[in-house]
Amino acid sequence: MGKSLKDTNIKATETVTIIEENLNLNLEQAFEELEEKINKLEDENISLEDSFRYYQEGMKLLKLCNDQIDTVEKKVMKINETGVLDEF
Repeated sequence: MGKSLKDTNIKATETVTIIEENLNLNLEQAFEELEEKINKLEDENISLEDSFRYYQEGMKLLKLCNDQIDTVEKKVMKINETGVLDEF
């Protein structure tokens, strides 16, 4: 039997909540969460719906990681240019 619309809406709401919570993670925590999503995606018994949800959550985490790394790189570049950390 297929999933009901109610079940689908609950999973979508859970995904949004998880993504909002991930916005407050530091880089190390985000990488840990991303690794968990990858492990879940590698499970042979995962449903298509769950794999799509974990993929979306993983992509949001990856963007968060990239944004945080970019911020750090900009600060490092600013230090190298002036010898002092200036706000950018």
